[in-house]
This record gives sequence, C-alpha cells and structure tokens, in this order.
Amino acid sequence: MYLYHFGLRELPFTLTPNTSYFYGLPCHKEALDVILHALKAGEGFIKVTGEVGTGKTLICRKILNELPDHFVTAYIPNPYLSPEELRRAVATELKVDLSSQTDQQEFTQRIQEKLIEIHKGGNSVVLIIDEAQALPSESLEVLRLFTNLETESRKLLQVVLFGQPELDSKISKGELRQLNQRITFSYVLKTMDQDQLYHYLKHRLSVAGNRSEEVFSRKVCAILHRACRGTPRIVNVVAHKALMLAYGEGKSHVTKEHVKLAVKDTDACLQPRSNGGVVIFIVILALLLLLVVFRTEITNFLTGAELL
Repeated sequence: MYLYHFGLRELPFTLTPNTSYFYGLPCHKEALDVILHALKAGEGFIKVTGEVGTGKTLICRKILNELPDHFVTAYIPNPYLSPEELRRAVATELKVDLSSQTDQQEFTQRIQEKLIEIHKGGNSVVLIIDEAQALPSESLEVLRLFTNLETESRKLLQVVLFGQPELDSKISKGELRQLNQRITFSYVLKTMDQDQLYHYLKHRLSVAGNRSEEVFSRKVCAILHRACRGTPRIVNVVAHKALMLAYGEGKSHVTKEHVKLAVKDTDACLQPRSNGGVVIFIVILALLLLLVVFRTEITNFLTGAELL
C-alpha cells in the first residue's frame, strides 16, 4: 500500500466516519452549533438532513462525543423498526427492564418513569436517530408521543433526527403534520465547494501523517470536485484510488490523469460526457449538406438539359 510512500501512519480516506478526521466544514460546524444550541434550550425535535455521503453520521458521532456530561444519550443507528421495536430499542438504550409480555401502555409508563428518574438526577435525555428516513410513519408517530412526556418547564426527552432528503418528504405528509410542527430547529447539509475540497484533502492527509509537499494541487481538485460534486464520501473513494495510481507510478503527487482514471473507475462519480454523440452529429450534418449539394447539382443539370 502507499502509506510509506506518502509518509502516512494510516489510510486517510476510509469510508468509516472517524471523528479524529473531522475537518469542520462550514456546514458541519453550523449543524453542530444548531444541534447543541437546541439541546441546551430544551427543544423537543431537531432535524438534520443531507444527501448521501455529506457527513450526517460523522456529525452524529461528533455530537455523541461532545455533549456535556449532564446529557444521557440513546443512539439508534438502524431505525427500520416497527413501533414496538422502536419502543424496545429506546428502552434498551435507557436500560429499562421489560418483559416479552409488556404491552404498549406499560412500555410507555416504564420509559416515562425512567425519564423522570433521570430528570430528577439533574440530567437530560437525548435520543439520536441516524438514517431516520427509514423509520415507518407509525414509528415516527411513536416518537412524537414520546416527546409529549414533559414537566412544567422542560421536555423529558429530546430527539435529534438525521436523515436523507426523503425524511423531509415523509414528515411533510398530512398524517405526520403534528410531528412536523414539533420540529423547532432544522438544518440542511451542503456539499463542499472547490476551495473547501482542497483544504479537506490537505487536512485528512495531515491528520494521517503526511508532511510532504502538496499531494493534490488545486487544478487536480477542480477535476475531483466536478466529478464528485463536492460529496465527501465520493471524494474519499476517488482520492484513495488516485493515491494508489500515483504510488504505482512512483510519483509524490496526484496528477490530473490519476484523478480521471479514478473517476472512470467509480460509478458514483459524474462521468465525462462522451464525444461520440458529437461525432455522429457532425457526420450526419455533413451527409445532409452533401445531399443538399447533390440535389442542387441534379436540379441544375436537369434544368440545363431542358433548355437544350
């Protein structure tokens, strides 16, 4: 592998969300600020949405690591759960003992008792759900009912939803309008611009141990940005492949050709348009012009013959 070649301790462009590589893109910082402010204010529902690969899970883990000690967290990463499964998942995270025969009413009562116990200890409970667009509508309604549990001054349970744009579409439906009205803070993650991508690559290489000259030039980053549309996850995939190609040629920096080859090998990238369609168009246009010229010549010939 290329680690020694580029002076790295570890791979800088893995797909596993690693908070030690958190760069702090403007949109990521803003999302963190929004979430922390809303949680400290005691708001019930907070929502963060973004396209696939824009860093939702990374922010989610960053929040889990940085919440003040008085927050008790419950984390559900795979929420394709029925209402009963969701209740059990929340109960498990909060260490609530439930038997297999526990009905819905007892479920809610036990969880409420646990929330009150935690609140009396001076703590707050935050339920963080990743990939929330996968939650069935019935389970989203269960979440809304959970947030009805409150004291005179504060919610007993706060919920942070991370999801793809489909989450917005789902909760905008009439059946979930009550939930939609409960969301007091929301944020939409954006992709990186070209300058941010350049510094993002430098940051990850530096964290991984690289201290050498520029590996990805701005011109190379321009091609990378265009192909990956500024999406961090896709950038990581292409950057990793480009480093492998540079290492294979014994070069200390990535060239445009390396990036183009890496892009061609990555289905998620925006592929360069083929010139084939242009060539065909030019050929057809040339044939049509030849046909017009030929018909004109024939017409002129026939007219001349009639005059004779």
